[in-house]
Amino acid sequence: MTVTSQSAVESTGTVSKVAKWAPLAVILCGTFVSVLDFFIVNVAIPAIQHNLRAGPAAVEWVIAGYGLTSASFLVCGGRLGDHYGRRRLFMIGVAVFTITSALCAVAPNPQTLIAARLAQGIGVAFLAPNVLSILGTTYTGPDRVRAISVYGMVMGAAAAGGQIIGGLLISANVLDLGWRAIFWVNVPVGVAAIVAAPRLVPESRTAGTGRLDVTGAVTLTAGLTAIVLPLLDGRQEGWPAWSWASLAAGPVLLAAFTVHLYRTTNRGGQPLLDPAIFAIRAFRSGLTCQVLFWCQQAAGYLLLALYLQEGRGLTPIESGGMFSILAAGYLVTSFPAPKLTVRFGRPVVAIGALLGALGDILLIAAVWHSGAAGGAGPLVFLAPGLLLLGAGQGLCITPLTTTVLSHSSQRTAGSVSGALATAQQVGNAIGVAISGVVFYGLLDRGYGIAYGWSVAEMAALLLGVAALTFLIPKKAG
Repeated sequence: MTVTSQSAVESTGTVSKVAKWAPLAVILCGTFVSVLDFFIVNVAIPAIQHNLRAGPAAVEWVIAGYGLTSASFLVCGGRLGDHYGRRRLFMIGVAVFTITSALCAVAPNPQTLIAARLAQGIGVAFLAPNVLSILGTTYTGPDRVRAISVYGMVMGAAAAGGQIIGGLLISANVLDLGWRAIFWVNVPVGVAAIVAAPRLVPESRTAGTGRLDVTGAVTLTAGLTAIVLPLLDGRQEGWPAWSWASLAAGPVLLAAFTVHLYRTTNRGGQPLLDPAIFAIRAFRSGLTCQVLFWCQQAAGYLLLALYLQEGRGLTPIESGGMFSILAAGYLVTSFPAPKLTVRFGRPVVAIGALLGALGDILLIAAVWHSGAAGGAGPLVFLAPGLLLLGAGQGLCITPLTTTVLSHSSQRTAGSVSGALATAQQVGNAIGVAISGVVFYGLLDRGYGIAYGWSVAEMAALLLGVAALTFLIPKKAG
């Protein structure tokens, strides 16, 4: 049973359009800045490296560490929202995110920045699943489809636009802040969301949620950390024995987590995730597609920024200009994607993934042609690949999100939302870690070679997404 309070109801019993969509506007502020902050850092990485003297491992930790703590605590955030109130946990998450953004902005060294980014990820873990839960409990029927569509467009716009916004902020160098401005920009948005949420966002919670599953939370966190940690630090340390032992332990811990969920349920307890959601084929396959898709999304943006700025010598604003081509492709396809999904179902995701893979192939050709030309090939050769890659991503994000969320109920909203947000952040963290191994492992052969092979790996991931869509029911429910 879900208990909801809605103050924005008119005396006639009908809800005005402003009141109806105001909650979505507020919670998507949290979504925008949390996604933006994952991707806006990419364009600032070269400046951070030079200013703080950060090495490759520190760079990967700044990106993937944010995703790791997000992924580790997202399901907890969803469950806590079910129990204590989704709006309350959303506000706590935004507050933590806002405070730690300020700490990132004043970081004097790589260690402090990494610590603040890890804490930022915890803030995201509280806000992100509750955004989806609030969306799922506030809107139903066609309104839910519209809300999910806007959610997907905001995520994509924040991911693609992050590079442009970051480039503008760094180049403007307001108050001589440089790269630190990309973190300060979160503060006013966060404060505005905290002030508006109590007035505009309805509170909801699920009765009888029981105690938090601490054992499940610890096991899940340990399993994810065991996989990501050696991928971030293992290569730089020469792949010591502990890194292989950790990689081997990760799947075992995740298997133990799964067994724990079923045992807790069979004993009448309240597990961290409701295992019943995994009985739905569309949910399982959609979640797997999410992981693969976000593996290439986060890593692709990071490595492209490094290639453009370090490999081709572009300034942050020039690099952001190249990302605007990708963003244009995304915007062109993301607007019609929801209607196309309702009409055609899973083929939309498959076509999007294939378009993205084709864009990656064109990028490889352009990059390696540039290498054959002594690294001085025209940047315009990258445009077709970037445009197709963005278009493919625009056809994937909203349909994949719709596929997963369409199988949530009032009772399972927290579990489904937490699992979906976890899949995204797991993909982000693992993708950056694995692609970083490929990229930095080949960097001594030149940026073009390193980036080209990394993009080849990401094209393979998109082909995997396309193949997995055939396990999703043809029409999105």
